[in-house]
Amino acid sequence: MKHYQDQFTHIHLPDKQFQPDYIYNDPNFELDSSLNCVERLLDIHIKEGRGNSVAMRTFNETWTYQDLYEKSNQIAHVLVDDLGLVSGNRVLIRSANNPMFVACWFAILKVGGIVVATMPLLREKELETIVDCAEISHAFCDVQLEEALSLVKSPYLKSVSTFDGSNETNSVLEVLMASKPTEFSNFPTFAEAVSIIGFTSGTTGLPKMTAHFHKDILLICEAFPKYALQPKVDDIFTGSPPLGFTFGLGGLVLFPFYYGASTFLIEKPSPEILLQAIQDFKITICFTAPTAWRMITQKVNDFDISSLRKCVSAGENLPLKVWEDWYKATGLKIIDGIGATELLHIFISSNEDNMKPGATGLPIYGYEAKIVDNNGNEVSNNEIGKLAVRGITGCKYLNRIEKQVEYVQNNWNLTGDIFKKDEDGYFWFIARGDDMIISSGYNIAAIEVESVLLTHDEILECAVVGIPDENRGMLVCANIVLKNPASANEDLAKSIQDWFKQVAAPYKYPRVIKFHDALPKTETGKIQRFKLK
Repeated sequence: MKHYQDQFTHIHLPDKQFQPDYIYNDPNFELDSSLNCVERLLDIHIKEGRGNSVAMRTFNETWTYQDLYEKSNQIAHVLVDDLGLVSGNRVLIRSANNPMFVACWFAILKVGGIVVATMPLLREKELETIVDCAEISHAFCDVQLEEALSLVKSPYLKSVSTFDGSNETNSVLEVLMASKPTEFSNFPTFAEAVSIIGFTSGTTGLPKMTAHFHKDILLICEAFPKYALQPKVDDIFTGSPPLGFTFGLGGLVLFPFYYGASTFLIEKPSPEILLQAIQDFKITICFTAPTAWRMITQKVNDFDISSLRKCVSAGENLPLKVWEDWYKATGLKIIDGIGATELLHIFISSNEDNMKPGATGLPIYGYEAKIVDNNGNEVSNNEIGKLAVRGITGCKYLNRIEKQVEYVQNNWNLTGDIFKKDEDGYFWFIARGDDMIISSGYNIAAIEVESVLLTHDEILECAVVGIPDENRGMLVCANIVLKNPASANEDLAKSIQDWFKQVAAPYKYPRVIKFHDALPKTETGKIQRFKLK
């Protein structure tokens, strides 16, 4: 076992006293103190003679486990030999869901690096914040997404290596890989060494960095999939969440590989494309958000989805009507779940045997949950309160002790969600406890949208709220006061929306704009958002 040469994550981890209690109440959760999670997810398939089994497919290509193993090893050599990476360095991945993304992900962990995977929609300013917060030294970037990253100015970022995720041309990384050996000795790291950093939007200030250990990556593979999916080697997973979301990483990479199954990756997964993939490639397990399940239901009769056996929904609350419409159309029960970037993946869910339609479900294998009041005391059944969770994973914010003590209280993780628990122990979602807007599965912090809008030349002040929407769960609604109120009209609203999409991630743009002469405020000048909702 070796400690990382670059001690950034070790220095910035919260002390154990500020972390939640961890519950490992099963032999399957007992892991060696020395492990690199790559060995259990990828290398094991080569050692045990399954190298020729399919690991990943797209509409255009197929990679076996052997292909993935060799390419990951070659990228690992590039990182060490050509790019000067030392263990503990953070490496950003900017790419849509494709096989090269996954090969880079494994390569970074093989060399003892730490993965920071990002979503393709992020723009220059958001990427720059991530690079600076995590002091990222290296980046791998799909050539199709190179432009925004090329504009990032940071003293930390030393190297950006491009690759072609569509596999049509050789970019910088492919050229460097070509001459490298296909074997690599993995960095012998600790089970409690940081493997990935997931960024999560905050309602105030900088985004938060959630750290996850090598052992955490393997522990979640023993939890939700066993509880809800019962994966088999001939399962084919697919879905829409980006691999930059831990929901997508688990569902589309970790779970299939842990069980020796395969994954089908889609760069731009519209409902029609998802259904086409399920039909043509006989997909058996699909992960997506409630908004997508609603849209897929309307088109499902045009496709043969008879291969599908498990449907998973997370990212936002699953409305009962979406569940019922899908069940009527297909006879399949959508498995709802709630997870958090802080806990890595889903911790309350159902399986087909214990499902109560409309409820999020029960704490899954590996976790326990309760509803508490503002003082941390457990409340009675059917009383509304804050969701508290603990189990095999928990919140570890880097360098944000003030946020750590907000999230972890009395040794439990407080997720920021408002729930109730019924007399049968089922948990029912009520609302988000802060001003986070969850729209089509994306977490959008109101304050982030406001900070962008306030840079527009014509906007004097604004307040952003989430408003209910049948299709997307919530819509981002911007309440705007203009410098010249007389110029308010639909054309200006459209122009502000178009401008926003150019300067920030398009999924954050305000789909509703309301112009006001003034915003409601308290005597101290604080905007009263509740009046705008």
